[in-house]
Amino acid sequence: MAADSKSLDVTIMGRAFKVACPPEERAGLLEAVDYLDRKMQEIKEGGKVVNLERIAIMAALNITHEFLNTRVGGFDVGDFKRRISHLNEQIDQSLADDSDLFK
Repeated sequence: MAADSKSLDVTIMGRAFKVACPPEERAGLLEAVDYLDRKMQEIKEGGKVVNLERIAIMAALNITHEFLNTRVGGFDVGDFKRRISHLNEQIDQSLADDSDLFK
């Protein structure tokens, strides 16, 4: 599968693509490729869309919708991540302001 240390050969819907990818991100990329390929196959098997470009756009829309609406029991993961990030920024700022306390 791998072409060299900075790129990876992948197959989506029977078509080969070379994708730039650092070695430490390969597993994640392969997981994403597999997920995308499955979503595109589902759309194709649905029979309503046959053009590859339209299948790709529909898959992208579906995946984007899933991503934007990720909720676990009414819990918005995206909002939670934004709040955690904001809290981390506040903690970092407080620690920077009170650096004398840790000397």
